[in-house]
Amino acid sequence: MDYIRDRKSNFSFSLHDSRIVQIEIDEKKLSLKMDRIFQYAEDEEKWYQGTIEFTKIDKEECDIMVFNTPYGYEGVKTFSGKELSFEEFKEQYLDAEFEIVTEGYCGYDTIFQGYIWQCEDAPLFGIMRIWNMGDMIYRI
Repeated sequence: MDYIRDRKSNFSFSLHDSRIVQIEIDEKKLSLKMDRIFQYAEDEEKWYQGTIEFTKIDKEECDIMVFNTPYGYEGVKTFSGKELSFEEFKEQYLDAEFEIVTEGYCGYDTIFQGYIWQCEDAPLFGIMRIWNMGDMIYRI
């Protein structure tokens, strides 16, 4: 079943604590395969496996910041890490999972902050930035 996120009202789904396990991107669409998508309705929590699809993306405005330190910053106003396209991220972090801790939505911007898990290594902090003028579709 498909659910489209309305940019103007509350939505019963949450991605907090979900992990992105696979990324597919082309010039107009980004698909994120999720290990679980949470739904909150009538005082009940349910979860589903599924895919989040962003349509009408601007691929040049979508990226992932990977911080060199586990929690992002190692001092005041410093950044130690790299900014990667989605393709570069997939090449450099094979089989990595992006755990969403914070999700933010503002206009055409979607921001996910969280941890990048790869093998048994300590996680890295990451920020995923997505820009799209189309829909955000939850496919569960």
